[in-house]
Amino acid sequence: MINEMMHMTEQKHPHDKQGGMKRGRLLLPLLLISCVLAALIPAVTATTGDPTITIASYQVTPPVLLPGEQGTITIVMQNTANSASLTETLVDSSNAGSTTTSQTKDISAVFDSVNLFGNGLEVVKGTYDHVGALGPGQSMQLTFLIQAPAKSGMYFPEVWIRTLEGTNMRYPIPVNVNSTIGVQRQAILILSSSLPDSVQPGDEIPVTLTIRNDGQLLADDVTVQIENSSTTIAPRNTDLYHLGTITGGQQKNVDLILVSDKKTSSGLTRIPVTLQYTGVDGQVYERTTSIDIQFEGQAELGFVSVDTSPRRVVEGQPFDLTIRIENTGTGEAKQVAATIDLPMTGTREAFIGKIKPGNDAPAIFMLDGGKGGTYSYNITITYIDDTGTHTLTRTMSVRVLPSEGLGVVLPLGVLLVLGGFIGYRYWYLPKKNGSGALPWLKKS
Repeated sequence: MINEMMHMTEQKHPHDKQGGMKRGRLLLPLLLISCVLAALIPAVTATTGDPTITIASYQVTPPVLLPGEQGTITIVMQNTANSASLTETLVDSSNAGSTTTSQTKDISAVFDSVNLFGNGLEVVKGTYDHVGALGPGQSMQLTFLIQAPAKSGMYFPEVWIRTLEGTNMRYPIPVNVNSTIGVQRQAILILSSSLPDSVQPGDEIPVTLTIRNDGQLLADDVTVQIENSSTTIAPRNTDLYHLGTITGGQQKNVDLILVSDKKTSSGLTRIPVTLQYTGVDGQVYERTTSIDIQFEGQAELGFVSVDTSPRRVVEGQPFDLTIRIENTGTGEAKQVAATIDLPMTGTREAFIGKIKPGNDAPAIFMLDGGKGGTYSYNITITYIDDTGTHTLTRTMSVRVLPSEGLGVVLPLGVLLVLGGFIGYRYWYLPKKNGSGALPWLKKS
């Protein structure tokens, strides 16, 4: 038996040897192909700074919600890796040799969805699907719409960020619903001004500004800027005041003088004031308010001239009496009217209307005339300005020539002229010529 087995073994070896040679010839091309593919497969190396998604900041608007009120939560997602990248190395082998090339690509943080879960709040809009990717250092802003529940308190809805790799990240956001828990009152600067109730254009206006901090936290580097928005009103000295630090409940005063021009219009004038300060969080806050000034112009009426037409007033003849009234004040005189108490018939009242500062207007009275003589009369002017109703009275006089006087003067003048001619002819010339002849007769 042993001999038979040995014989069989000896018969088998030549066949196996031939099969091995065939398999070797088949494996050789496969090995060459594998080497070529291995040379062509790039080598990948990752650098430091793997991409990471985080919520860099958030904001709830309004900061405190009322029960049932709608608001928004705005988040800023950021890729915290500033230099996440991949380096790819490609080896190319050929008959002429092999070459190696490398290239670097940024790694983006890819996320699939962002959702907001209320945890007691109602989420009206809170889903973003297939949002995209963020490169190194990039950020994205998303806003969710929420509605507060009926019960007051602090709520913590969660933002869930799901990446393509299946990783979930959860970030709670505190939301205050009508609760004082966790509410920190910032510095609140209130400005009030103290000044006269009313001033006239052209006056200097003393003003005291009071800056009060109604918040709990301090306000640092407080400045008060008086804005120069008007060409007729300006601070007499500086327009910028540095107050330093004002703690919660503290107040500081600023005394200043505002100078106004006489051309300043009557009524309410607002001078803008800017408050600027730095909060405990390092942010600079700015608030604009104003100094309200009530200008009340006061009219001052006087008389410029008094004329009659005709210039010589004769008894029984009509004439016009014109009195010009001037406004030398700072306010407009309105509803100006004038009356006279002359004992004559005609128009003894005149309505003028408005007289602006620096202008004048005539009051005209048309009278039928009266008896001869000198008349003393009162002119009364009533008007209204910003300070109220005023009355001005002044005594004047007018002379009326009697008609009899004119009847005697005229014949007497004629007689005097006639008497002069007779004296010249029959007394002066005869005395000069000696014969009494006329000069032209004597020459002839």
